[in-house]
Amino acid sequence: MTPPPARDLTVLGIETSCDETAAAVVRRGREGRGAILSDIVLSQVEDHAAFGGVVPEIAARAHVEALDGVIRAAMREAGTAWNDLDAVAVTAGPGLIGGLLVGLMTARAISAARELRLMPLNHLEGHALTATLTDGLGFPYLLLLVSGGHTQLVAVEGVGRYRRLGTTIDDALGEAFDKAAKLLGLGFPGGPSVERAACRGDPRRFALPRPLKGARSCDFSFSGLKTALRLEAEANAPLSDKDVADLAASFQAAAVDVVDDRTRAALDVFLDQFSKPPTALVAAGGVAANQVIRTRLTDLCRDAGVPFVAPPMRLCTDNAAMIAWAGAERLAVGLAPDPALPARARWPLDEGAAPVVGAGKHGARA
Repeated sequence: MTPPPARDLTVLGIETSCDETAAAVVRRGREGRGAILSDIVLSQVEDHAAFGGVVPEIAARAHVEALDGVIRAAMREAGTAWNDLDAVAVTAGPGLIGGLLVGLMTARAISAARELRLMPLNHLEGHALTATLTDGLGFPYLLLLVSGGHTQLVAVEGVGRYRRLGTTIDDALGEAFDKAAKLLGLGFPGGPSVERAACRGDPRRFALPRPLKGARSCDFSFSGLKTALRLEAEANAPLSDKDVADLAASFQAAAVDVVDDRTRAALDVFLDQFSKPPTALVAAGGVAANQVIRTRLTDLCRDAGVPFVAPPMRLCTDNAAMIAWAGAERLAVGLAPDPALPARARWPLDEGAAPVVGAGKHGARA
């Protein structure tokens, strides 16, 4: 057992993996409780809305222009001086490589100028450990990570110990929501716009598929669901407002059914592997902000007798507080990463797991 740190740990976090420029200061008390001293997130939604998705070059340029000011604001809001910090933690992957390089190079400069420990971290680990910050959750727990780039079910056994139980074999759920929104002429980001439209629609009108529902594995697939939505939209063109609402509701209902089914399968696998239930089911990532998904997962957990934990919506989407916290947690158990780690567009949380779709020359895809 690693002894607890003899003092509080204060970490600056930097997050630039996609289209949010974020910085935060988090303090971890010696007893393990966390406090967010500042949490600044500058969204680029308006910069990308006209394109219906994130444009990597625009995102990287916006990070360059904004990051210094965001970091200054985070330090000022926290009332923290540079010599109060124990480390600077930064997302090194996975994500858009241009944005990652902006954050990592900025963190390297701060580390060198202020003689601070540099901690390049996996973005997914930030999501994985958020519940230990917000809820003081104990290990092991089951994580459902649903975002624009990832859809995974992971057994979180401890800091730095992650076992992947299932992943998407094609598209992430957040990407599927974005593509559905673009197809239906709804706004960006797609998740909230589809959810709003679905509130006005009939989820039973269109019989869309539930890919992999009932499969023995815990994996996901959303490519076929996107194709089915496109075919229905084309068959009913030109679409009325009611058609759009019904298609959005039918798409969301199918996606939620898949999430429910795959998560139930993962709970069974978790019980088999650990011989005890998880301390909780944790939902993290931007798509975890969807209220229909949260309601279904709450019902699932009630049926299974497992607590359901969903961090505040602000901490479900990309933010730097989770990166700072992951850095503090690693410092506390003596697992500081190699400061020379490079930016990585692909970086599985469970690096020991075999790739589902093959590694390819750029590393594991899933």
